[in-house]
Amino acid sequence: MLRKSKPACIHPGVFVLLVLATPASAQMDMRGMDMPMTGTLGPYAMTREASGTSWQPDAVPHDAFHDALGGWELMGHALLNGVYDSQSGPRGDTQWFASGWLMGAARRDLDAGDVLNLRLMLSPEPLMGDRGYPLLLASGETADGKTPLLDRQHPHDLVMEMSASYAHDIGQSDSVFLYAGYPGEPALGPPAFPHRASAMDIPEAPITHHFLDSTHITFGVATLGYVHGDWKLEVSRFTGREPDQQRFDFDAARFDSTSARLSWNPDANWSLQASWGFLKSPEELTPQLDETRITAGAQYFTALGEGSFAATLAWGHKRLSDGENLDGFSFETEYKPDRIWTVFARAESADSDELAAPSVATVGKLSLGAIHDWPVGDKTVLGLGALYDFDFAPRAYGSTPHGAMVFVRLKAG
Repeated sequence: MLRKSKPACIHPGVFVLLVLATPASAQMDMRGMDMPMTGTLGPYAMTREASGTSWQPDAVPHDAFHDALGGWELMGHALLNGVYDSQSGPRGDTQWFASGWLMGAARRDLDAGDVLNLRLMLSPEPLMGDRGYPLLLASGETADGKTPLLDRQHPHDLVMEMSASYAHDIGQSDSVFLYAGYPGEPALGPPAFPHRASAMDIPEAPITHHFLDSTHITFGVATLGYVHGDWKLEVSRFTGREPDQQRFDFDAARFDSTSARLSWNPDANWSLQASWGFLKSPEELTPQLDETRITAGAQYFTALGEGSFAATLAWGHKRLSDGENLDGFSFETEYKPDRIWTVFARAESADSDELAAPSVATVGKLSLGAIHDWPVGDKTVLGLGALYDFDFAPRAYGSTPHGAMVFVRLKAG
């Protein structure tokens, strides 16, 4: 059994939870440890864990700053983007904005293999304003509580996650766990896009966000799960309403919605999931409508020398209580030929009942880009990147709608 009873080796340096400025002397790459750390939710490799309680392939490296304080193991990492964004046509706009996240976690291994884990994740995105940033074909949420936010991506809340989990081993490869977040992420969909290995280096949100993983910031989540080897079954009770336009506060916890997810990692390179959710009144502007959401997806990751290849294929289906059915499909991939370059691509299709209301329009987007990184520390890189979007949209968007971004990226951990 992989579960450790003692903390990982302690490196000198100061690590205060939620403060991610860790000296280089305190950094530790989990791939170089003699004894592998297990996950916080069960007796499996900790590299399997992604956002919330979701899984990713075991082969994804766990890169973070690590230290120990008393009986607690501390971890932190961050990704911050400074972006110049230009979207074309009559529905486009230009804007500078900052996006990303900072995360800290504290883990305590208890008797009998039990694990307590605390996590806090913050975002600079509320600083860009309630209207977020220009992104053709994006929709969802509101900037003023009165009108839909169209062709712009909403900012995430300042507090993206504040959660605790407790796991108890019940066998050599079995465990049960309880996860609670305010906010947190219920068992619905794949890992959130900022944390997928195939997407975390892409500075724009996918237009399928509200089909797949929009519940990753939910104000009020409780999840009960069971792990059996490479299988995980979990059920959540959570708040169906999406966050409002006040991005610095905490919304009311309602616990009026339910989801269930089955995950399977058949080997170290693959992670599969299927999930179902009932969302009570998710949209502030149409509170009379409930939503049933179904998702399925596969993630793949493999190391290639000093580089890697990652890909995710996902489908999301929304059935509204008025009988409308909408589908979204996404394929995204990142290829790193070495430690310096990252090349990425994303192809999407989504049905929208907002962009061409009152009609339903099927729109598409193809995004291509690359990043060049320069090491500025043992586990910190500064990157310069660019992407270009080909948009497939109704005539109201002009003859050749497109988008482009140039960005500077700091990645620590």
